[in-house]
Formats: sequence, structure tokens, C-alpha cells
Amino acid sequence: MIHADVLGERARLSPGKTALVFVPTGERFTYRQLNRRAERAAELLTLRLGLSKGDRVGLLAHNRVEYVDLFFAAAKTGVILVPLGTRLTPHELAFIAGDAGLAALVYGGEFAETVAALRAESAIPLGIALDAAAAGGDLRWRDEIAALPETPFERTRCEGEDLHALLYTSGTTGKPKGVMVPHRMTAWNGWNTAVCWGLVESDVSPVFTPLYHAGGLGAFFVPILAAGGTIVLHAGFDPAEVWATVAAERCTVVLGVPTIWKMLLEHPSFESADLSSVRWLISGGAPLPLYLIDAYQKRGIAFKQGYGLTEVGVNCFAMSVEESVAKKGSIGRPLMMTEARLIDEAGREVPTGEVGELCLRGPHVSKGYWRSRAATASALDDDGFFHTGDLARKDADGFFTIAGRRKDMLISGGVNVYPAEIEGELLLHPAVQDAAVVGVPDATWGEAGVAFVVVRPGETLTREALLAFAGTRLARYKLPKDVVFVEALPRTAYGKVVKGELRDAYLAAKGGA
Repeated sequence: MIHADVLGERARLSPGKTALVFVPTGERFTYRQLNRRAERAAELLTLRLGLSKGDRVGLLAHNRVEYVDLFFAAAKTGVILVPLGTRLTPHELAFIAGDAGLAALVYGGEFAETVAALRAESAIPLGIALDAAAAGGDLRWRDEIAALPETPFERTRCEGEDLHALLYTSGTTGKPKGVMVPHRMTAWNGWNTAVCWGLVESDVSPVFTPLYHAGGLGAFFVPILAAGGTIVLHAGFDPAEVWATVAAERCTVVLGVPTIWKMLLEHPSFESADLSSVRWLISGGAPLPLYLIDAYQKRGIAFKQGYGLTEVGVNCFAMSVEESVAKKGSIGRPLMMTEARLIDEAGREVPTGEVGELCLRGPHVSKGYWRSRAATASALDDDGFFHTGDLARKDADGFFTIAGRRKDMLISGGVNVYPAEIEGELLLHPAVQDAAVVGVPDATWGEAGVAFVVVRPGETLTREALLAFAGTRLARYKLPKDVVFVEALPRTAYGKVVKGELRDAYLAAKGGA
């Protein structure tokens, strides 16, 4: 029987091992203690709230121990967890609450006002506040836990295809869609990542990315627990706190997204940070500029790049430390039991070295989108391959490299141009702090690139100087036709640039041309 209760299984094997350290309070929990908390949370859901297998419960909170409790309580009961983005407005949350059909909502006290506003748009039968602040007479988590009887816990039987969670996509291209994550997907991601990435019981990993995101939950959180290691949980991201924690807790493996690695690199404590315990770092979530890899490797740290999507599991490729140097910029080879192929627009596999859409098949792939057969059918083909929308190429050694998003790719004068490549070169300019390239209609070439650039504080940069720099590194057809200097790039909570906003603003400023 495959189920998502990785914590419960590991607690049988390593009951006395430290499973979790919560940075804000300094609390430390063994696997036995953490598992018992999850069992009590499971009893709260079923005995006190009356929820049963298949019911959906929302969770609106920053990273905290109760997040872990609820994640595994869902795995133990068959209740489906729906993590909610903490940056969403009540209106955006109301759409997800209605689409998921929430039977209950658990929330941190700091979101009491948000929940009250949410209720004006969406009916939520039950509310449970994790802190003293509660909206409109809602129940309080601690009171309900304390009222539970001390009885032996019995886990609800869940099969591999039963749903463990609904993870809603960021909605950068439209309304969010709920990705159906079955128990099989959670479990396989944990096991396969631990095996293929070489995670072990002695590994210690800080988690500072939001747990409402697939990357926060799946990239290291579940795999580290599957391996019997230790998670060091931050409430949020603070560069100084992260570097201090890496040193204090002797962290061995660290995951982030390119935006986070950039902020950590630029923080004053980077040069003096004690990284002697670190085996390797890994980046995911977006293409990684090579200059970031170089900067960390100069400090003697192995830096890998991973790949995954909410829909296919957040860890789909792997490489060794040695390969991370020899194949710098690659995401590695597919994990075990992961089938990967690259296809053209006609669905034919492309030759080695050429760019095609990355399609993945395996036990790590989701069941598609909640209550959306059309969206599921458009992403999952009849052979079970998920069409990621990402463009990649494979070399003769079987290593894959991401070229960008299919929707981001622009065709200029009949030639494919990949914004990720251009962005990587622009970021090498010493005055450039951030950059994004989008395609816009062009009367002559069909499409042309526009670069949106954030200049470093204290630096000056002109359009002409930047294009002259890029012109020494890129073919002329790849050069942006325009450069727009902005104070910041719009990003999702997980660091992805919302390119639609940039494109729309540019076209509006140009009168829709």
C-alpha cells in the first residue's frame, strides 16, 4: 500500500532522531514527537470537526509547526489539504475556496481579517484559528487539541490514487487551477529524491520557502524526512537568518530558487558565512543564470540545478557533484522511473541537441487538474506523458538543459529566440541587478524581444551601453529591440517573473502596437 504518511513510516524506524527544528522558537522535535502531533491533528480533523476521507480543508498560514502537523494529518486521514497562498487577496482566496469546495479553513491569527473578508465572498462552514486571534467566533486550534481524548490512533487506509492535496497554480496565465496530488505522488517524490539525490540520515536542510508551494513541501521537506534527516524550518526568508542557521545547525544541503540565491549572494554576510558543513546547494523553480553558479563555486561549494513542476513533482532530474561542474547549467538526467522526451509541435521527438517541449511520464506525475477535464486532457496525453510547456535540449550524454518556456519563446524573422538565454547574458553586466525578456509583436520580424532591466543601486546604465554589451555575446537576431528600465520585476511568491504584466504594460504604453 502506497500512502503519503512518510512521517509516520519514518517515525517507526527513527523515533528518537531529530526530525524538525523550528527556528523562531528554537523548538526541536523527534520523529516520535512530530508524528504524535500529526496524529492529534488528524484526530482534530475527524473527531472534533467531523471531516472524512475526500473532504477538503484549507490552510492559510506562514511556515510553522502546525503546517507540518496538518500536512501529515491529511496523509493519515484521507482528508485533502488545500494550502493557500499567503499573499493572495480575499477575492483570490474566495475563488480557490469555491473551486475546491472547502469544508473547513485553518488559519494563522494574523489572517483573521483576511478570513473575515473572504467569508463575505465564499461560504466556509468551519473555521479554526491557530492563534488567539479568531474571526467571528471560530474555533481555536489549541483548545480543540486539548479537548481530544487520549486514545490509540488508527490511520485511515488510503490508496495510492487517493488525493492527498490540491496545490493551486500561481495563475500567471489565468485563473488558478488545482493540481491533484495523490498519495502515490507525495510518497514517490520523497523516496525517489532521497535515493537519486543521495540524501541520508545525517543530512540537515533549512526550509525557508513557503510551505503552501509545491517546492516548499516537496523539494526537500518530504525527501529529507523520507531519508530520516532533519528539517530546519524558518517562518520566512531572511538572508542573514539563513546564513546564520546554516552555520549553527550545520546544514548539509540547501535548496532555493534563483531569486533567493541572488539575494543570499548579495547579502553582506555571504563572504564570511561558515559553509564548511554544506555538501551542495541546489536551485530550482526557474532557469538559473550561470553567473550565480560561478559565484558560489568560487567559495568552494558545489552548486546544482534541479527541475520540476507542481504537476509532475518538483524533483525530476539529478546529477552528481562532479557533473554539476562538468555540465554547468544542466538540470541533469531524469530520476529513476522517470521517462523524459522532447517533442516538436507535431509531437515528433527531436534529435539530440535540438530544442523541443519537455514531456514527462512516471509515478511522480499528478492526476491532472481538479474539476477540469479539458485542462487535464490538454496537459496529459493518451500515453500518460505530461506536457510541461518548458523547452529543453538533450546532449549526447543524456543531460537536459532548459531553454525556456514554450509560451515565452518568440519567433523573430522565422528563427526561434529563447528569452532565458538573453536574460542570462544581460545579468552578466555589472550594473544589472535583474532582467526579464518578453516577446512583443513586431511589424518587420513578426516578434521581437523587449528587455526589462533593474539597475543596481548607485549604478547608471543606458540602453545603448547595455545593447552594446549584449551584442558582444549574442547574435544580432537575439538582441532586444527595446530596453525598459524598471524599479523591480513583478514576481510570484516563489520568484517567477510575471511576464504577462510586463508585456501588457509595454503594449499599453505603446498604444497596443
